[in-house]
Amino acid sequence: MSADTTDTIVALSSGRPPAAVAIVRTSGPAAFEAAEKLCGRLPEPRRASLRRLVDDGGGLIDEALVMRFDSPNSATGENIVEYQCHGGRATVDALIRALLSIPAIRLAQPGEFTRRALANGRIDLTEAEGLADLLAAETELQRRSAMARADGVLRRRLDGWRDQLLQLSARAELAIDYADDEEAGSDPGLRPALDGLAKEMRLLVDRPRVEPLRDGIRVVVAGPPNAGKSSLVNALVREERAIVTPIPGTTRDVIEIPLAIDGVPFVLVDTAGIRQSGDEVESIGIDRARREMERADILLWLGPPNQAPARPAVLRIGSKSDIVQTPGVELSVSAKTGDSLHDLAALLAKTAVGLIPQGDELALDRRQHDLLGQARAALLRASELSDSVLVAEELRIARMAIDQITGRAGVEDLLDALFSRFCLGK
Repeated sequence: MSADTTDTIVALSSGRPPAAVAIVRTSGPAAFEAAEKLCGRLPEPRRASLRRLVDDGGGLIDEALVMRFDSPNSATGENIVEYQCHGGRATVDALIRALLSIPAIRLAQPGEFTRRALANGRIDLTEAEGLADLLAAETELQRRSAMARADGVLRRRLDGWRDQLLQLSARAELAIDYADDEEAGSDPGLRPALDGLAKEMRLLVDRPRVEPLRDGIRVVVAGPPNAGKSSLVNALVREERAIVTPIPGTTRDVIEIPLAIDGVPFVLVDTAGIRQSGDEVESIGIDRARREMERADILLWLGPPNQAPARPAVLRIGSKSDIVQTPGVELSVSAKTGDSLHDLAALLAKTAVGLIPQGDELALDRRQHDLLGQARAALLRASELSDSVLVAEELRIARMAIDQITGRAGVEDLLDALFSRFCLGK
């Protein structure tokens, strides 16, 4: 995002019209001046007041509630004015058009309000990432997990660790200053402190990550041709999403279908039957099926149980219990009669427990997980060193990794991708 952050921005911050009420928000140095042009005298800070909004020609736009928020105590850290007007499309368009007629104001880009909050220190990067997930949340578990990060729980934990790292760095630097004085330069408590902090970080690093909860637990249905994979997928989602025929090799591409079970998001993935094939197109589908099996969070294997791939979470399923009983499987089901489909859904939900954050449990995404892992590894290396100069350097590396998680350093390249997930008014 290359937009000038000294501009004043405007956008609709509520849902698309028509609606009973719409919220139009401005943020920036000209927000108050623009409000005075539209409605005259501004209300007291954080107090809603009814005002007549007029355009340049003196025409009435609407009667609306107007609220002002003074910098730096606002959502973005800048002066903000919010207009709560009637939610008709023409009314909203007229208000935004009147605001854009003021030269200092332009339309906001996606996520620009939140990006300004980040730039002005109102939130950190972990809260912005949590907010992005909160806006996209579709299940209660997704909402609770995102809320834990958007509410600053992770930021406070990281800030505490950063303070400890600074204190440990000061102790290491003191040891360097007194390196010639063996008694003064020793710090017998430094190694236990390093180990203790590394153990605290490990508790968070070892937890399930956010992605399976945010994107859906990936359940790949695999097995040989005509094992009943597509029929089972259709039965689980209760609609005909995958083509089913008795002809081997019917499914040739990957089909993804989102599904929620007990509030847990899943993505069911139907794949081509695994076999040797001389058909070029079918072979491409089989290669894709094998790749999907590697990506699976949970693999539903519908082939011979002893041929199931070695994966962390494999459920061996007998798929045609109305015709034949398959020994050695976790569960036998029938897509045709519906037998034990409820049990399969319950088994998937139970298996998912260890793959996703639970309740309000704090969790990391891959970027945060990898960086915190780097910080912990630096602490473990430091605890094995006797040279205070090298210890201080490892502590600097750990601190830099924490700063990258929170957005204090080295994250500009990912901000555009993050804020493109937001709507214009957020």
